[in-house]
Amino acid sequence: MPATRMLRWAGDALGVVLVVSSAFLHGPQQAPPSASEVAVIAVVAAALLLLLRRRWPIPVLAGCVALYGLAAVTGTVAPGIILAVAIAMFGLANRSTRRVTIVAAAITAGAVFLLSVLGAVVSAADPRMVQFTLAVAFAAAAGDATRSRREYIVAVTERAERAEQTREAEARRRVSEERLRIARDLHDTVAHQIAVISLNAGVASSSLESPERAQEALSTIRSASRTVLREISDLLALLRAEDPDAETMTPPSGLGRLDDLVDQFARSGLAVHLRVEGDPGWVAGAVDLVAYHVIQEGLTNALKHGTDQRAHVLVEVTEQQVTVVVTNPTRPPAGPAEGGGTGAGHGLTGLRERVASVRGVIETRTTAGGYRLAATLPLAKERP
Repeated sequence: MPATRMLRWAGDALGVVLVVSSAFLHGPQQAPPSASEVAVIAVVAAALLLLLRRRWPIPVLAGCVALYGLAAVTGTVAPGIILAVAIAMFGLANRSTRRVTIVAAAITAGAVFLLSVLGAVVSAADPRMVQFTLAVAFAAAAGDATRSRREYIVAVTERAERAEQTREAEARRRVSEERLRIARDLHDTVAHQIAVISLNAGVASSSLESPERAQEALSTIRSASRTVLREISDLLALLRAEDPDAETMTPPSGLGRLDDLVDQFARSGLAVHLRVEGDPGWVAGAVDLVAYHVIQEGLTNALKHGTDQRAHVLVEVTEQQVTVVVTNPTRPPAGPAEGGGTGAGHGLTGLRERVASVRGVIETRTTAGGYRLAATLPLAKERP
C-alpha cells in the first residue's frame, strides 16, 4: 500500500511539473502582458486542480475546460491547460463507466473546439485544433483501456480465488466421503465377526462344565479372529495402496458369495433359511455389493439381538430391481437394541448410505413376531 501511494504522489508531481513547465516553455505569443499573466495563472490553477482528480474527476475536468476557456478569451493558446484537460480526462475514464467516458469525451472535445473558435485563438481549420481534439480522445481511450484491464485482472483474480475455494471444498468433500467409505468398510469387515466372537465367548464361559461345547465355542472364536484379522489386513493394504482405484485384495463380495456368508453364520450358531427367486446373475456392480451388505448386516443383527438363533433371507430378482428381506424373531416388545436395532446404530446408518448411493430404498421395522429389514435396489436397464 505505501508503494502504491508513493507512485500516485510521483505521478501527481510529474503531471504538475509538465503542465506548469509548458506555460513557460511554450509561452503565449502575440498576446499582451496582462493576457500572458492570466494564461500563466490559468495553467497553474489547472495543474493544482489535477491533484483533486481522483476524488472529484468530473468537477476537475470541468474546471480545466473552464480555465482553458479563460485563457482562450484572452486570445492565448495554452497547451499546458490542454495537457491538464487530457490528464483529467484520463482520470475520469479510469474511474467511470465506458458510457460516462464517451459522453464526457464528446462534451470536452466539443467545448474545447467552441472555446477555441469563439476566443479566436485558432480557426476551425487550424491543425492545432485537430491536435487538441485528438489529445482529449486519446486520453479518454487510454483511461478506458486502463480501467478495462484493471477490471479484467480483478475478474481473473476472483475467478482464480473461487476456483481455489471450489477445489478446497471438493477436496474436503472427497475426504469426508472417503472417511465415510472407510467407516462403512471397517464396519462391514469387523462387525459380524466381532459379534460371532462375543457370542461364542459367552457360550464358552457358560459351558466350562461341558468341555466339548466350550472347545467348539473356542474353535469358532479362533476361526472368527483369524478371519477378522485377515480382512482388516486386506483393508489396510487397500488403504495404503498408491493407486486409489486399486481393487481389494480379496474377491469382491456379492450375491455370488451368499452361500459362504450363510455358512459362516451357520457355524456361529445361527440357522439361516435362504430363498432366492429369480436369477442373481442379473445383479452386478455396486447393486450386487450393496445387496450382499444388506443381508450381512441383517444376519449380524439377528445373531446379536434375535431369539431362537434363526433368521430368514429372501432375495427376489426381477428385470427392474432386486429386493432383499431379512427377518428374525425377537422378544416382544422389540426395543432399539433388539431385533437388530431400529436405525440408531452405526451399521444401519452406513447401510442406509450404501442403499441411497444406488438410489435404493431401505425399510426397518418390527413385526408381530420379529424384526424385518428390507431393501429394494433398482437394476440397470441393460443386464450383464
